[in-house]
Amino acid sequence: MADTSAQTPPNTLFPFELVRPELERVEVSIREQVRAFDPAVEPYVAYVCNTSGKRIRPALAILVGGAAGGVTEAHVKIGVILELIHMATLVHDDIMDGANTRRMVPTANAKWGNALSVLLGDALFSHALTLATDFNDLDICRKVGNAAREVCQGEIIQTQRRFDLTFTKAEYFRIIEMKTGALFAAATGLSANLSGLDAEAEAKLYSYGMKLGTAYQIYDDCLDLVGSEEVVGKTLRTDLIKGKLTLPILNLLETASEAQRMKLNKRILDQEPLDLPVLLGIAEYEGAIESAVDTALNLLEECREDLSPLADSVHTDALRQITWFLAGLLEKCRR
Repeated sequence: MADTSAQTPPNTLFPFELVRPELERVEVSIREQVRAFDPAVEPYVAYVCNTSGKRIRPALAILVGGAAGGVTEAHVKIGVILELIHMATLVHDDIMDGANTRRMVPTANAKWGNALSVLLGDALFSHALTLATDFNDLDICRKVGNAAREVCQGEIIQTQRRFDLTFTKAEYFRIIEMKTGALFAAATGLSANLSGLDAEAEAKLYSYGMKLGTAYQIYDDCLDLVGSEEVVGKTLRTDLIKGKLTLPILNLLETASEAQRMKLNKRILDQEPLDLPVLLGIAEYEGAIESAVDTALNLLEECREDLSPLADSVHTDALRQITWFLAGLLEKCRR
């Protein structure tokens, strides 16, 4: 298990605060994109875009740009494009999960229903892909398109495999690499590309983003089990209700007693929700969470090694600090 105690940053806001001016430019650009839509559609897009998230993907693109020689308008633009794709996926996720709140406000589907929300997500996807053509670079367009496709494929496969007892950990990791890791990796890899780094360095930074995104999704999966809706600000336990077999549940199925495993398997086969009281009654449940946290911490340790192509700088240090910040969040999931 990775040791996070000695190197957790004293100021956990530092990594994103470093690029606050650039992230403000991202916000301005997102508002400008809202105005690009038809006036009849604009209010719906504005609602989703103004539900401001953490802007992790733009921050990663900007930090890599800073670490690789300097932030340019291209780094800001790729951050905006990836954030629009991310927002589109959230709109669709909320529909599939039946979520009513996100970031303390009603979801699009809670306000306007599923039909309109599906189209709203589609509109955001298509606009982001159109923006990518502004680079006039086929390689950039292809990589943006590939990332968007990976996210969608990951969601499709995860939906196919709900309540599926043949689902393996290898398949779980492949899905979360697609649905979450792909956009993190696109942010860091494309930013390296835009900075003129060589193919080897781009691959390393792509790997950093992929592992960071994978660890982040494991954290999100743990949070769905142990978090508080009042604190997190979104609907939780949706994974349990929808039969998504996340890493903690897969760990539990491996380690539970035969009787408990049969009980869990029956609920999964009958497509009954894996409600929290059932899980809390299993002695191995806490160990399943612990093991998932340890897996994510090991990925974060590998992330730090992937930063080797970058020279020491305040931006490189910020990329390293992000991994320690996420490690701290993961530790809070331990029960």
